[in-house]
Amino acid sequence: MRLGRALMLVTLASATSVQASSAEYQFCWVGSNGYYMEGWMAFDASLQGTGLITQDQITGFRIEGFHEGVSLGSWSLEGKAPDATWILTFDTINLEFPTGSTGVSDYQAWNADGTASNCGSPGFGFNAGNNAQDVCVNGQWITDSMIDRFTPFFVRLAADGPACGQPELLSRTLTDPVAGVAG
Repeated sequence: MRLGRALMLVTLASATSVQASSAEYQFCWVGSNGYYMEGWMAFDASLQGTGLITQDQITGFRIEGFHEGVSLGSWSLEGKAPDATWILTFDTINLEFPTGSTGVSDYQAWNADGTASNCGSPGFGFNAGNNAQDVCVNGQWITDSMIDRFTPFFVRLAADGPACGQPELLSRTLTDPVAGVAG
């Protein structure tokens, strides 16, 4: 009995130390025509402030897409299919996902490849490539969601509160960087 309880306490302590060493972030992407996405990711806290990290360092990740407040679907690292597209680059210094696709380090493909049509059905995915930033819903590229590929995509610490609804964090168009609304 004592051994079982001791093992349980050691397991709880280990779980607590793993959680304590994890950096958690939230993000909100705003596309065109009422499309937006909320997300969360985690990685080892020792990587904070080190520069660019990739999908290989991400330990937890999930996104959910919306159109005018109605959920379109979600995707998570836990549910990643073996053939799912999974390319992520995150700048731990500037707290942003690099975009614009002028090189390998500024391309995002989260369950959606460059054609934004391989997110599954049912399915949801996001792509920030050399043409635009946009979403994929149920195997279909949603061109109505497209925004300029160079639109900044900022992230905030999860402890700082919800990412969506915070104007300073919303993806912004290059012509209206204050409004916090793409369009």
